[in-house]
Amino acid sequence: MYEKWIGVIKKSPLFKGMNGNELKIMLECLKPRICCYKKNDYIATAGDHFEGLGIILSGVLTVSKEDAAGRRMIMSILKPGDMFGEMAAFSGEGRWPATVNAIEQGTVMFLPPGKIVGSCEKACISHRQLIINMLQVISSKALMLNRKLEYLSVKSMRGKISKFLLEQYKMIGSSTFMIPINRNELADFLNVARPSLSREMARMKEEGIIDFHRSSFRIVNLQALKEML
Repeated sequence: MYEKWIGVIKKSPLFKGMNGNELKIMLECLKPRICCYKKNDYIATAGDHFEGLGIILSGVLTVSKEDAAGRRMIMSILKPGDMFGEMAAFSGEGRWPATVNAIEQGTVMFLPPGKIVGSCEKACISHRQLIINMLQVISSKALMLNRKLEYLSVKSMRGKISKFLLEQYKMIGSSTFMIPINRNELADFLNVARPSLSREMARMKEEGIIDFHRSSFRIVNLQALKEML
């Protein structure tokens, strides 16, 4: 059942340090549930009953929240191997704290939190490693939320755009790259108005700082982009 996805599952930080055989035994112990979704489907809605920690097997998801005025803010963009729901898994709330949406067709594996930290029926050798990995995942998520606060602290529109593009540049290692979200989703992620974002990006293009077409970007003047921060 899980063999098809073993390569992707091994990329998840939750299973770090486990070989293929150990991973298969662990999955038999955890008995995860695999669900398929279409583009624009809602995997979870804020306030709904929590159904388990999710690992993306295929597709791209966004995690978002709405403020009191109904404005959506994208908290993170997730790809195959990434996880979501880890902060809520052991909170005792029993509710999804944010909305998870599929921005393209994909598949998600849900794990029951109780079986991750509970006693193992089969006495799996790797279960202790699984618990250590879970603690590291939660710590990393806390750091990611701190990164989101850094975006909110950047006051200027250009500063937000520059920070995002520089992060993509460092992550991919090239001045030319594709971003995984469309313009509306980028505006939500940066917490800015879509028309304002488009105007500022057009100005940066005219000034020879960046070039772009739809989701394809090229950093033309790296030093200028850095100085905008």
